[in-house]
Formats: sequence, C-alpha cells, structure tokens
Amino acid sequence: MTGWQQLFWNNRLVSQQNATVDSDGQSQHSFTLTGQDVNGEAQEILVTLDIQLQWQPFVLDYQIQVNGEIQSSGQRTTKDIERQTPQNAPPTPQRFSLVGLVSLGFKLLKSTKVIKVVLVGASVTAYSWLFSFQFALALIACLMFHEYGHIRAMQYFGMKTKGIYLIPFIGGLALSDEKINTRWQDVVISIMGPTFGLFMSLTCLLLYWLTGEMLFAGLATFNALLNLFNLLPILPLDGGHILKSISFSMNSIAGLLACIGGAAIGVYVSYSFGLALLGFLLLIGSLEIIFEWRSRHHSHLLPLDRYGQIFSTVWYLLTVTALIGIIWYFAGMGDEMLGLPLKILQS
Repeated sequence: MTGWQQLFWNNRLVSQQNATVDSDGQSQHSFTLTGQDVNGEAQEILVTLDIQLQWQPFVLDYQIQVNGEIQSSGQRTTKDIERQTPQNAPPTPQRFSLVGLVSLGFKLLKSTKVIKVVLVGASVTAYSWLFSFQFALALIACLMFHEYGHIRAMQYFGMKTKGIYLIPFIGGLALSDEKINTRWQDVVISIMGPTFGLFMSLTCLLLYWLTGEMLFAGLATFNALLNLFNLLPILPLDGGHILKSISFSMNSIAGLLACIGGAAIGVYVSYSFGLALLGFLLLIGSLEIIFEWRSRHHSHLLPLDRYGQIFSTVWYLLTVTALIGIIWYFAGMGDEMLGLPLKILQS
C-alpha cells in the first residue's frame, strides 16, 4: 500500500496523492511554477517528482526533473528519516480556544527553570502527606529514574532535551523541543520510561530480599503501580503512544482485527484475575485506537515494519507482565499497605 502523500513548495500545497492499495509503490507529483527568464519575461517551470517507495524495509528512491531535465536524484532509508529534522505541513490558522490558551501557558512554564524547583517541592509535599517524608524522597527518585529512561531514548536518537518536570500525584514529564520522524522512535522513547521503572522496582525487590527493609518493598510495589499506569493504552500515556504506533503501522484490516483481538484477550485476562480497573481502561483505550486508526494515512511518521510491530508488542507485554507480577508478589505478603496497589487494580 502506498501512503498518503502531500508535497509543499514554499509552504504551499502543490500536489497530493491519497493512500491506495492499487499502486506498486510508484508515484509521481507534477506542478507548475511561475518565474522569470533572464530578460525578465514571465515563464512557466514544470517540476516533476518521481518516487519509488518500498515499505519493508523502508527505501525511497526519488528523481526531480525541471522542464524535462533531471536536476537531482537519490535514496532515503529508515536511518535517514530518523536523523532528519521533522518538517510538518504548515498549520491551518485557528481561532482562539481554551485549549490553545492552556497550551501557551504550559509552554511559558516550560521555559521557566524555577518551575522545576516548585514542582519538586510540591511533589515532595504531596507524597509526604500520603506516606512519609523519607518514602516521598525515595518515590521521587523512582519517578526521576523513569523519566530519565525517556531522556536517554531521546538522546539516543539525537534529540535535544529540556529536562524533567515532576507533577504531584501524576508523575513527571521528559520534554524535548524536537519532534520524531518514525513510529519506532515513538515506541522506544515511550517504553523506555516504564522499562527503567521496571529496573528500579526489580532493584528495590532485590534490596528487600537482602535487607528485609519494608521501605524497599513499598518502593518496589508503588513504583510498579505508577509505571503500570503509564503503560495503559490511553493517550497521552506511554502505553497509548506504544499501542497507537503498533496499530497504526498495520496497513490492513487483518492488522486492525489482530489488534482488537489482542485487546479483547487482555480485557478477558484482566477480569478473570479480578483486575477490573485495568480491564476497563484497556477497553476504553482499545476503542480510542480503533477510532483513530482511520486517520493513520495522514501521519508523517514512518510506520513500523513487521519485525518492529512484533518486537514492540513483545516488549510491551513483557514489561506489563513483570510489573503486575511485582505488585501481585507483594500483595501476597499480607501487609495492608503493600496490598493497596492490587486493590486499586481490582477496584
């Protein structure tokens, strides 16, 4: 299937082709520009862009002709797309909205370094009120480690980062001014936070086994709950980005049905084990992905190939299973506080 394509010249749409199953990967964009010759007289310039596109593995061969003469040609691969600066279509002017005002306010907050200190203080106060001052500091360290996973993934792809912002009762944010070019980047950046969080919970579990200190047990289970929450398939959580990238890369009805079937199995398993809240949120997130699947051709992101889809799915499921396993293990110890995360999932 050839993807939806738009071609812009000087921020003006000059050619567009919709996605179709009938193409063999070849497409051609043609448009006319008006210019002046050496004598200052108006003349028309015919520009033609020929494309040969292969999705798996991704290879794009192109050739540009001006008035029938070849001016440039070359090839782009997945690595080239990952390293380039994203160029999105020029935005359509929008009227004033509350969402836009909130977005502007958040951008102003991001540019203020003092807000980081304020948010850290608010987070310490919030978690100290719920637990204790010592536990709050340790929990914030776990949250920072989770967000550091996102930062490391961004840096791996050569993206500039703006740091980590903590949000009381919610978690944190790892921010970057740069945008992604591929679904694989979206998956890796999203899942590395919960993966680092899983490593932290496993480390706390090991420390608990070595020392018997209940502080490490509490950190292991509550940190696992926070990271499991981030993996719920609801945007803008990490899990929503992961499953959206996987499902939007399936360019067929069979791929969508496979995604729906997997989600249905997850809902059944969740309710079978009494994880009612997890099953309900999984169902809502699955419906959201189905609704947005229709617009997948209008994204500039390079989709995952078959290997990327399978690898991302396995990575996601293993991380979710391990986090649930940690919560289940500590809930079986009989301690009321350690059993709280499992009760939240069963609520």
